[in-house]
Amino acid sequence: MDILELYIKSFSAIFGLLVGSFLNVVILRVPRNQSIVKPRSSCPKCHKQIKWYENLPLVSYILLRGKCSHCKAKISWRYPLIEALVGLISLLLAPSSLNIEAWLNYIFYFSLACVFLAHFVIDVEHQLLPDKINLFFLIISIPYVLINFPLYHWLVGGLIGFLGPLGVTYFYYKLRGQLGLGGGDIKFFGILGLILGPVGILNNIFMSCMLGSIVGVVMILSKKLDKDVPFAFGPFIIIVASLQIFFPEVVELISPVGL
Repeated sequence: MDILELYIKSFSAIFGLLVGSFLNVVILRVPRNQSIVKPRSSCPKCHKQIKWYENLPLVSYILLRGKCSHCKAKISWRYPLIEALVGLISLLLAPSSLNIEAWLNYIFYFSLACVFLAHFVIDVEHQLLPDKINLFFLIISIPYVLINFPLYHWLVGGLIGFLGPLGVTYFYYKLRGQLGLGGGDIKFFGILGLILGPVGILNNIFMSCMLGSIVGVVMILSKKLDKDVPFAFGPFIIIVASLQIFFPEVVELISPVGL
């Protein structure tokens, strides 16, 4: 590793930690319809505002031993975990040179990973894929697909991704009087279709449904989930999409119709 690559990787890791800290704010506030800009972060128990030097990614958590400096309440391990994870993702995705095209790809894929992570955590906690995050996902996806894919790929993929789950949800509602998927899931599928294309989004729909069904059955049989209580489906879409985009060779081994 030469000195330039070392600087680039170090910068990308630090940048990822900072973005991870901001992503914690997004995950906490967006599902509650709160501003991600103000007020400043505060302790969820005593509500004392956190000073800037107490909010340094990873470092502050370690120095404070995972406790609020004022009331000594425990700080959730989720915050440093997300910071570390986003820092690692940034480090792994960052190119080793100053090539402009490589950095543009980094911006897209790093942003995509942040969208996936935020959606995953929020859906697990709130059974919700927020429109604000889906809108950001759409904004970063449009220029990417226009530059990299032909019209057929993103147009047909987007239509299948949106209309397919929408149709299934409609018929499920007619049969059982319940929504099989939330509006956020349907929009998320539609935007994913732009990137994955027609075959890729069909694969995602099939494999995420299979994965969700398997996990759901196991949880019901183990009495960890009531069969009449809905549970988050977004994480399964995200797991499959992450494999398709970041580890396509894995999907090739298990996909029924290729990528």
